[in-house]
Amino acid sequence: MNSPVLSAATPAPDHHHIFPPADRPGGERPAPETASMGAMLLDSGKLSAENAERVLRMQKELGIRFGEAAQRLGLVTEADIQQVLARQFEYPYLQRGEANFSPNLVAAFEPFSPQVEALRAVRSQLMLRWFARGRRALAIAGVGEGDGVSQFAANLAVVFSQLGEQTLLVDANLRHPCQHEIFDLKGRQGLSDLLAGRADLDVVQRIPSFVDLSVLPAGTLPPNPQELLARASFRALNTQLESRYDVVLYDVPPFSKGVDALAVASRAGGVLLVARKDRTRISSVSRMAEQMAQAGAEVIGSVVVDF
Repeated sequence: MNSPVLSAATPAPDHHHIFPPADRPGGERPAPETASMGAMLLDSGKLSAENAERVLRMQKELGIRFGEAAQRLGLVTEADIQQVLARQFEYPYLQRGEANFSPNLVAAFEPFSPQVEALRAVRSQLMLRWFARGRRALAIAGVGEGDGVSQFAANLAVVFSQLGEQTLLVDANLRHPCQHEIFDLKGRQGLSDLLAGRADLDVVQRIPSFVDLSVLPAGTLPPNPQELLARASFRALNTQLESRYDVVLYDVPPFSKGVDALAVASRAGGVLLVARKDRTRISSVSRMAEQMAQAGAEVIGSVVVDF
């Protein structure tokens, strides 16, 4: 499967279409990490202490940067240097094989690719159209299975966290969840157990590779997902999550599988519609948008994924 690509979509009637881009509204960022490149290469296991001394000697002799000296000695690659620079400027990403995440999590592995540039354009529009208005939660919904909603939601959560926003991705697909697979999460409890009163917020899992990203997995698959999501406890939970995080993204089941998506979107207050190129019918997106609006969810826009 190729990496997903976001492309311009024909907007469904009576709602906004998300298109590239505008700058993020102003906001304070933490000070950049002060650790030296050498220390970070040591901490990450890219350099041994002995090799670090060799690099320091060359750096002193030639009057060049530490990273350049390490590369000249063949001890690190350009990719290693770029990754450390990204950490210094609080823009974390991973190299292939560094984590057991899904290979389709392109925002984690290919942050400078055209696909991720498109994701950042969507992020900018969402910041302006939704989150800058003081909203914190947003549902990500598609018409049918295979529309790429879960994959898109996971990548979008990563790029929000890279912006420095405290981001929570909630797997609200209580029928066929997959965020635990995308992020290689252990443990069996999650959203369903919270809603049933069988767990607390300790089931939220931090993603160490991305300081500002957490995931709430779906948890135990319940026999009554629609009823669980319609409970008042879900509204209370959403309020609690909004008080703790800057951005709360809900990955919801396909619209074609029932009213679960309506229940989640109405609690979140807003929804972003996802369609798959050459697969999803515009008429189906329009019907979904109408029913979302009737359920009380504001349709923020639509995107097309191509993978």
